[in-house]
Amino acid sequence: MRHRKVVKKLGKTSSHRKAMMRNMVTSLLKHEKIVTTDAKAKVLRSVADKMITLGKKGTLHARRQALSYIRDREVTGKVFDDLSSRYSDRAGGYTRIIKVGHRIGDNAPLSQIELV
Repeated sequence: MRHRKVVKKLGKTSSHRKAMMRNMVTSLLKHEKIVTTDAKAKVLRSVADKMITLGKKGTLHARRQALSYIRDREVTGKVFDDLSSRYSDRAGGYTRIIKVGHRIGDNAPLSQIELV
């Protein structure tokens, strides 16, 4: 039974899942909009919200925590400079998921995840 198991595995090993989420959150924060599958978008939403919350804290420790997860220093600077001021009065819910249809090859449901 799967009681009290929180991690969505997405059919990947833990190292693959971690690397994929790091790349996806970096791309989302850089381009502010990406298209991916529904399941990946739902997992990515929580990670992206945590990174923006770190940006709102603005401390050195928060910046180092974000740099340990986000792959690009420029994107981390964008989170701490631009996005933190944009969402300063918002208490969570920084992303929006919009269903966009199905993928051509395997008919997987696709979603567009974007910053609000």
